[in-house]
Amino acid sequence: MDLERTTAPHPIDTLPAAPAELTVTSEDFADGEPLPDSAGYGHGNTSPHLSWSGAPEGTRSYLLVCHDPDAPVVGGFSHWAILGMPADVTELSSGAGEFGVQHGDGAFTLANDFGTKDWGGCAPPEGDVPHRYVFTVWALDTDDTGLDAGASIAKAQFMTLGNVLARGSITGTYQL
Repeated sequence: MDLERTTAPHPIDTLPAAPAELTVTSEDFADGEPLPDSAGYGHGNTSPHLSWSGAPEGTRSYLLVCHDPDAPVVGGFSHWAILGMPADVTELSSGAGEFGVQHGDGAFTLANDFGTKDWGGCAPPEGDVPHRYVFTVWALDTDDTGLDAGASIAKAQFMTLGNVLARGSITGTYQL
């Protein structure tokens, strides 16, 4: 019996070209510089101010994720994520990560790696090297991802890959 082998394209092969760049800034820290002490878990647990610009035409919503790639666990540690922020939301004030704060119609906070739906403050082990906290914003061409607040941060990132129009990051550091 002669079987012909066929393969469907892998989802990664159907992604659009590299996304445009968003500019992400903060009034609380400069890229590559320390975050305020108040951003620390147990030191105020206050999310920093963030703003972004440069979203291309067609942007319908945003995904924000803060990730510590230096955490002493496989894959790092996610401290904050908001999915579905409307296109007209381009700034979050300091403290916007507090539990229950709304970020526009349709937006919701996903559970961080602490298991809470808020800003999980910086918590590097005492005496460890400064950890990097990467705040990434993705401009999406949809406001209906089909996900809800029960989705994991990894699932939100994966499921929106084909909807990314632009992205940008700013990195702060924190050390105890």
